[in-house]
Amino acid sequence: MKIILATRKSPLALVQAEMVAARLRDAIPGAECELLKIVTTGDKQAEWSLSKQGGKGLFTAELEQALLRGEADVAVHSCKDLPGEMVAGLVVAGYLPREDVRDVLVLREGVTTPATIATGSPRRQMQLKRLFPTATFTEIRGNVDTRLKKIAAGTADATILARAGLNRLGIHSWAGVTFRPLNLDESVPAVGQGAIAIQSRLGDAASFSAVLDAATARNVTVERALQAALGGGCQMAFGAHVAGDKLYFFHEKTGIRTLPLADADYAAPAATAARVLQELSLP
Repeated sequence: MKIILATRKSPLALVQAEMVAARLRDAIPGAECELLKIVTTGDKQAEWSLSKQGGKGLFTAELEQALLRGEADVAVHSCKDLPGEMVAGLVVAGYLPREDVRDVLVLREGVTTPATIATGSPRRQMQLKRLFPTATFTEIRGNVDTRLKKIAAGTADATILARAGLNRLGIHSWAGVTFRPLNLDESVPAVGQGAIAIQSRLGDAASFSAVLDAATARNVTVERALQAALGGGCQMAFGAHVAGDKLYFFHEKTGIRTLPLADADYAAPAATAARVLQELSLP
């Protein structure tokens, strides 16, 4: 059985695609995996401000089109890149086991209180503003190593990266910078952060879902229900992370909140999202 995996061409995307390929080869007898490497709009437009462009689908649309045209069997995404609304005919078949979900503050060596922080994410900007009230913000684009080099060279005092991406790339230190992981009560992650999503055509999902991670799917499904209910994209300062019996939630109108979850909340994600937003007086 040959399985073609659509993936972006960035170093992190290729590592993640190889992780999915390894999982499928181990779980599906006779599976042979091949990567279809695609350059997305977000990759081409390296100077764009993602928050100003809207962000939705910039790193996913071309992979989804490859699925719809039958050129690939699955698409591999960083789950946090996926829009809340799924393209008709496609579905998230499942996820690999989740990595560390935390954001990491990357500080230029010698800096403890950054005056300039390079991040275009409204979610990250608003939460970092609570930690560093006098800081100013600037845009930064590029792959993980490009961003680390920019901070080490003094482009800004700091940036913020996902711990999951650093771990998957094997980056635990970098010359000229220091890493400070942020706790969930300092920075609530993006929806799906730390999870690798495997997307497929609706009729093919059953072929892959059984070999993927049920615990990650359970948590991320609730997070994505909140995203869909809010219509969240890169322009909105919003984050949500489900862990155990807790929902860590951030919105530009509420700040950081921690809410309890019961087993029943996982059984009806859309209803849970509606209840949470009503409790928080959000539309």
